[in-house]
Amino acid sequence: MRFKIQDLKLKKLIICYPLLSLWLFAVICLIHAVDVYADTPTQQVKQTVDKVLDILKNKELKRPEKTKERRALIRKTVLERFDFEEMAKRSLALHWRNRTPEERKEFVPLYTDLLERSYIKKIESYTDEKILYIGEKIEGEYSEVNTKIVTKRNVEVPIDYKLLRKNGKWEVYDVVIEGVSLVNNYRTQFNKIIRTNSYEELVKRMKNKQEEELFEEKAR
Repeated sequence: MRFKIQDLKLKKLIICYPLLSLWLFAVICLIHAVDVYADTPTQQVKQTVDKVLDILKNKELKRPEKTKERRALIRKTVLERFDFEEMAKRSLALHWRNRTPEERKEFVPLYTDLLERSYIKKIESYTDEKILYIGEKIEGEYSEVNTKIVTKRNVEVPIDYKLLRKNGKWEVYDVVIEGVSLVNNYRTQFNKIIRTNSYEELVKRMKNKQEEELFEEKAR
């Protein structure tokens, strides 16, 4: 996988492919981080990554006819660690306040599904890239895990994970790659579409993207 963050471009739908590819890829690479106490953010993320790696290494699940089952297991595992509702809320920013309970209930699953369906395959490209554990910061209910991925071409990519503690569990709500925030990127794109068109147009595009992904999956 090439580690290159390209300029954000608004096309039919609002996605920064290189950034998300790195995000999901980096989750896998955290398996190589040093061991720390079980209640720390790093260790909790590592536990999730262990599960994902077990799925990827399962010979039975590597079979082409098992693709759907394998990706469903990966989605389930990632959902346990990433707080997609918090990510969706932060990505909409001020526009979240204007949403009705019904609109919020509709938006969060769309946002989650969009990320999962578009980028779950990126996880499967994991090939034992190295990860360096740089540090960890904890401030109350918030924490940040600093890492650095080293590719086979010896390219270093700094990746920071921002987490929020909920009910004793650390959950990822943002990923910063080479200083570029995933949530901020989405916020910029969502805001432009809403202000240029409308919130309804944003949801329409997300639904269209979801339908395209479902159609492609059925066609396989």
